[in-house]
Amino acid sequence: MSTKTGVYPVYENQFQVGATKDALTEIADMETFSIKLDNGVEEWNPVDHKGWVRRLMTAKSVTISVAGKRNFGDTGNDYVAGKALLNGRDAEGCFRWTFPNGDKLILEDAVYNVTNWGAGKSTEVIPLEFDVMSNRKTNI
Repeated sequence: MSTKTGVYPVYENQFQVGATKDALTEIADMETFSIKLDNGVEEWNPVDHKGWVRRLMTAKSVTISVAGKRNFGDTGNDYVAGKALLNGRDAEGCFRWTFPNGDKLILEDAVYNVTNWGAGKSTEVIPLEFDVMSNRKTNI
């Protein structure tokens, strides 16, 4: 249930990662995130609609892309970096997004797709970038 109203700075969004809901922990040194909703829409053209398209939303998925710095020794940061070379069910985990108003989006069995865990210029801080991809129905 929402506890606050109004507008908020982006940094009031909080992310936790872990193997299960009981093991969730904050992740240090993340700087940016973006959200992509992928919606499956079925379309058809019935004769009785005289050329107008009918549509029905039939599928949903969420991808949350997070980017920041690699912080060795931080539990959450180490958890994500540890997914970099894993496949199958080993690449899955739990992810919680806590909104500024207190609502929570929990992705259980989410797929962790680590996209950068060390590349960059010699004078830059080591990056950690990843996507968390929904793997089943979720609710806020």
